[in-house]
Amino acid sequence: MSQPHFQPTLIGPTITVRPIAPDDWTELFAAASDPKIWEVHPVSTRYTEPEFRKFFDGAVKSKMGFVFADRSTGRLIGSSRYYGYEPEIGEIEIGWTFLACSHWGGAANREVKCLMLDHAFTFIDTVVFWVGHENWRSQGAMTKIGGIKREGLLTRELSGDRPYFIFEITKRRYQDGGRALLA
Repeated sequence: MSQPHFQPTLIGPTITVRPIAPDDWTELFAAASDPKIWEVHPVSTRYTEPEFRKFFDGAVKSKMGFVFADRSTGRLIGSSRYYGYEPEIGEIEIGWTFLACSHWGGAANREVKCLMLDHAFTFIDTVVFWVGHENWRSQGAMTKIGGIKREGLLTRELSGDRPYFIFEITKRRYQDGGRALLA
């Protein structure tokens, strides 16, 4: 069985989601350097150059990372990636997502998630989102787009001892009306 295409370019009405490239560093760091973006995130210092460099290099190396470009300006406004593809259980994660504060409260998060979910559901049945247990902002966003919280708090080696909730969206629920939450 061949691997799915993990870094397509996805074009929405106002945002283009495209593969992250090393040349995106300067503009993406500028978009991410506002401490407010990271204040409830498990890595609250990610607005600093050393922490963001780890994040950025990990996204490029993953070969599953994306940047978000505002189609009206061409400017980079955020990033996300797929992670942990598990074909035997039909699951992949969408995570490491951030948006510049200039795009909070509008349709940008929903548009990006819709594009990434639409693509993921061409090759899997469940998308999961690991959300920091104190990250009330992302927990609220997950609820708005139809994410269902799994029981309990979890940790994983990748994240050290930081506890996370897992939210999931299944292909069936998404196709049976959950996608409307993203419209």
